[in-house]
Amino acid sequence: MKIVIVHNTYQQPGGEDIVFRHECDLLKSAGHEVIEYTRSNDEVSQYVSVRQLVLAKKTIWASDTRKEFRKLLLRERPDVVHVHNTFVMMSPSIYWACRDAHVPVVQTLHNYRLICPEAKFFRDGKVCEECLEHGVWRSVRYGCFQGSTKATAVVAAMLTTHRLLGTWSRLIDTFLAPTEFARRKFIEGGLPADKISIKPNFVDPDPGEGNGDRSYALSVGRLSPEKGLRTLLAAWASLGNSIPLHIVGDGPMRPELEQYAQQHGLSNVRFLGRLAWKETMDAMKGARCLVFPSGCYEGALPLSVVEAFACGTPVIASRHGAMQDLITDGSTGRHFTPGDAKDLASKVQQVWMNPLDLDAMRKQARRAYEANYTAARSYELLMDTYERTIRTCEARREGRATDRRSPAWQLESQPEKSYGASGFRPKISPSWPTPRNRDL
Repeated sequence: MKIVIVHNTYQQPGGEDIVFRHECDLLKSAGHEVIEYTRSNDEVSQYVSVRQLVLAKKTIWASDTRKEFRKLLLRERPDVVHVHNTFVMMSPSIYWACRDAHVPVVQTLHNYRLICPEAKFFRDGKVCEECLEHGVWRSVRYGCFQGSTKATAVVAAMLTTHRLLGTWSRLIDTFLAPTEFARRKFIEGGLPADKISIKPNFVDPDPGEGNGDRSYALSVGRLSPEKGLRTLLAAWASLGNSIPLHIVGDGPMRPELEQYAQQHGLSNVRFLGRLAWKETMDAMKGARCLVFPSGCYEGALPLSVVEAFACGTPVIASRHGAMQDLITDGSTGRHFTPGDAKDLASKVQQVWMNPLDLDAMRKQARRAYEANYTAARSYELLMDTYERTIRTCEARREGRATDRRSPAWQLESQPEKSYGASGFRPKISPSWPTPRNRDL
């Protein structure tokens, strides 16, 4: 199969960039012809002062990208286009190039940008769904994107323009959401329910289950306000110095967090900074639990949670957003009330003081990885998505009736019959929620 994979990379590399790279490599290793089409948000720095108006226009409609991409499609004649991100430099004009060339389109929904200009449903230190309830222009009032009303207005204008044009509802054949929670939110925001399937992210290579002494708790991720790190350290302050905590990652909050730890005498809290992937996995294998206190919904499936499962490390996480789907309370980890430091401290103590429960959760975490988050499972779902999307588009062009509903993959599988490399067949949900709002 010939596949064009599209991604607009970010100035600060993150999970979306990792998923894009992993999926490209996965498909290439399986023998498919993969053509990568990328642009970078580093180009934004070229647009200063008077050129900012040009950048705003490109965000809404990048004519150069449409022309260039259309030529690529007509030259290569791919079977399918898989888009990860078009924001900022590509713009949604890329989907119109796919329409011109009659190529089916799959879109991964890594974040909530299509229904929230800020992309995380997070404002002033808490979850915010005002754009979902009242429309994306509500975000301009608060300057949600980059703290700027002007920049937010550009994003809102882009979203409004392409809603009116029907870009999302008409030109994208299949959407892939990483979790059931994300799928529900996009349906509430107006995306067609019958086009949204679930495909989790994956971890490859398999780091293997840890067998170390499990002598500390671990936090992994960017040190930024939406990650719930103030709650994390407040919980550790209430625990005293009884439980060591290692923090892997860097970001704008690091000086504040280090100062807090010093002021409260948290001598057992270590800031390790950004580590290479192998070093992070070694840290994960030596941890008794991963603490994931995020204050936001976490639109994409957090890779650190999947990596913890792969290492057989239970996860203590906020009881909202994607974490409700990923972590089964009492099985693969524990939930705590979002923002409640006392509840978090209590759940950490429960895990720390009950070795038998911990051993059972370690086994369940590893099983969750093996069932849902391996490269083989991801490949199986990708190929099913591509083949189904291509068949649907061919039937539409030929004027044949077709069931356009896309299966919503469950995060459990059963060995009903052999299917691809993993030997598992995904379960298919027979029912489809009704969109609450207008179609996008």
